[in-house]
Amino acid sequence: MKRCIKYKGLLLLLLPSFVWFFIFKYVPMYGVIVAFKDYKPMLGIMESDWAGFKYFERLFTNSQFFTLLKNTLIISTYKLIFVFPAPILLALLLNEVRHERFKKAIQTVTYLPHFISWVVIGGLIQTVLSPTNGVVNYVLGLMGVEPIKFMMIPELFRGIVIAADIWKEAGWGSIVYLAAISGIDQDMYEAAEIDGAGRLRQAVSITLPALAPVIVMMFILRIGNMMDAGFDGIVNLYNPTVYGVADIFDTYAYRVGLIDFNFSYSTAISLFKNVVGLLLLIFASKITKRISGYGIW
Repeated sequence: MKRCIKYKGLLLLLLPSFVWFFIFKYVPMYGVIVAFKDYKPMLGIMESDWAGFKYFERLFTNSQFFTLLKNTLIISTYKLIFVFPAPILLALLLNEVRHERFKKAIQTVTYLPHFISWVVIGGLIQTVLSPTNGVVNYVLGLMGVEPIKFMMIPELFRGIVIAADIWKEAGWGSIVYLAAISGIDQDMYEAAEIDGAGRLRQAVSITLPALAPVIVMMFILRIGNMMDAGFDGIVNLYNPTVYGVADIFDTYAYRVGLIDFNFSYSTAISLFKNVVGLLLLIFASKITKRISGYGIW
C-alpha cells in the first residue's frame, strides 16, 4: 500500500490503459460462452441451448482442419523468419545514419505504411500486380513477357503477403528497437572506437547484446501469435483460387461466422486458436528464460 501511495502518479497514468483493457479486452470474453451453445440471435446468449463441445468436435473432424493448421503455421513461420528480423535490421541501419535530417526522413517514410489500412494496401497491391493494367506486368510486357496473374498463383501468394507485411510494419516495429538503442551508454562506443573497433564490430559486440532483452521479449510475443497469421493482410489479398495456401483459422472463422452466420462454430474456432496461442506463449517464455535468462515471467 505504501508503494502504491508513493507511485500514485504513475498508477494514475496507467489508469486509462487499465480501463481500455477492461472494456475492450476483458468484457468481450463473456462472448466465448457462445462456443458452447447453439447460439440463436433471437434468443440471446443466455437463453440459447447448451451444445457442449459439439462445435469443437466439428472443427477437429472437419476435412479442412489440417489445411487450416498447416497454412496458419507456415505463414506464421515465414513471418517469424522474414518479418520479425526486419525491424531489428532497419533499426541497426538507422542507428548508423549520422545525418539527422536524412535519418528522420527515412524514419517518417518507413513509419507511414503502418497508418494505411490493409484495405488500401490490398487494393494498391492488386492494382500494381494486375494482369491488365498493373505496372509490373507493363514492365514485363516491354520485355516480351506475357501478363502474369500474380494474385491467382498459389506459389506466389505467401511471398506477396510476407513482402507486404514487411513493407507495412518494419518501420513502425523499429521504434521499439531504436528506443532501446538510444538507452545504450555512448561511452561504450567511444571505448570500442579507441580500441579500433569499426561500426560493424560495434553493432555486433555492443548494440546487438544491448538489444537482446528486447529482442527476446518481442520474439516471445511473436511466438504467442503463431496461430494468428495476420487476418487483415490475407483477407484483403486472397481469393478462392489461392484458398489452398492462404486460408487460415481466422479467415475460415470469418467466413463461417459473418458470412454463413454460424456464430457458435466461428467462436469455437477462435477460442481454440487463442488457447493454443496462450500455451505457445507460456512455452516460449519458459524456453527462452532457460536459454537466455529473459522471459515474460
